[in-house]
Amino acid sequence: MSKEPITLNGLKKLKDELVYLKEEKRPQIVSAISEARSHGDLKENAEYHAAKEEQSHNEGRITEINDIIARANVIDVTKFNNDGKVIFGSTVFLENLDTNEKINYKIVGKDEADLKNKLIYFQSPIGKGLIGKNKNDLVEIKTPAGVKNFEIKDVKYI
Repeated sequence: MSKEPITLNGLKKLKDELVYLKEEKRPQIVSAISEARSHGDLKENAEYHAAKEEQSHNEGRITEINDIIARANVIDVTKFNNDGKVIFGSTVFLENLDTNEKINYKIVGKDEADLKNKLIYFQSPIGKGLIGKNKNDLVEIKTPAGVKNFEIKDVKYI
């Protein structure tokens, strides 16, 4: 059982989801199963089978979240001295040297990664390419879309 790094915010989101699944969604599903059961013959009862399938997915996710939390290695970057080095949990401000586009990413764990919100997995090509680098470094990263060249403009531990 290997430890998996996670940010404080990522752990909070998982715990919030766990509370929702246990305290809100689980009772709703139990109620739906009970309602469907009252309709009679269970063999041909689509509502019953759909509710049981939803229950299975919900319980699976609860188990998965409990496992993630048990293996979590919570890293709070705000407690580190910022020496300009890109580490897990840091927010990196970049300039794409090919397009002059400015972008920033927060480097996070697998369960927090969400590219739309600029949260990238530390094991992704960009995450791997940035970890260990420093402010003002020029970085060449091989991605599935091709080679990208960045300059690290700033690194914040927020």
